[in-house]
Amino acid sequence: MPLKKAGAVVILVVVFLALLIAFIVLPEALPEATSENAVFHVLVRLFGLYGYLFLAVATLTTPFLKEVTQAFGRPFLRVHHVFSVLGLILITLHPVSDALRWQSLLGFVPQFGSWWYFWWTAGRPAFYLLYIGVVAALLRSKAPSYWRPFHWLMYVVLFFGIVHANYIGEDFENLAIRYLFDALMVASIAGLVFKRLSNFRAKRMYSTNGAKKGLR
Repeated sequence: MPLKKAGAVVILVVVFLALLIAFIVLPEALPEATSENAVFHVLVRLFGLYGYLFLAVATLTTPFLKEVTQAFGRPFLRVHHVFSVLGLILITLHPVSDALRWQSLLGFVPQFGSWWYFWWTAGRPAFYLLYIGVVAALLRSKAPSYWRPFHWLMYVVLFFGIVHANYIGEDFENLAIRYLFDALMVASIAGLVFKRLSNFRAKRMYSTNGAKKGLR
């Protein structure tokens, strides 16, 4: 099946958002990259932003299996996995680059010392929840009745990630970046709620019509 107009629009929007992020971040970040430590600092920022972008897009496609298949002319999983793999690689490089920058693995250790500090470092538990969700998806054929709730952890991952970014993300001091990524988080949740409500209404209508036919 050929790529439909809706699929092309999605690709153009993602490309536009990626270029917009670069346009906003790089002019301020690159002049600071005058040492090895500073280079890693820039990479930490970029990997975090782009990793979150692609994970959010992948999550946004999740409730719309039929629509994504029709729009892209490809099986849903093939499209979903492109965004997911890109997001997974980039968001993994985010803490890895930070660890290389500081020569320390403490950035992988979740903090529970206080309520505020937990959310300040919420990207750390999000990292592990992300991989739990990925493993659940890989095991979906072996555990068809159990894998889906674990894969829904992606919404928790996005929430933890956006709280973490709003707290300490250097680029989130720019309102355009802050509003863009907050909107991605809200859109992901809204897409899930919208699709669930649509499915619920369709099932209820089907049940009602079935009951009426049974009474005839």
